[in-house]
Amino acid sequence: MKIMLSQDKSGKLTVYVPKKDLEEEVVEETTTPEGKVVTLANGWELCLEDYNEESALPQTLRAKKLN
Repeated sequence: MKIMLSQDKSGKLTVYVPKKDLEEEVVEETTTPEGKVVTLANGWELCLEDYNEESALPQTLRAKKLN
């Protein structure tokens, strides 16, 4: 699925999922061999493909829902 990763005004990472019209705050980040895994406030875990921390936000990325 496509997502948009951005920062809110307080500097926290947020994820927007257009097809679900869902915007949630990232509460946890981990790195795995497959890529960066983020946990959202609603409990979703997403594996972000092609995530580059050095690129400016917002970024549109491909993500895979893990749970």
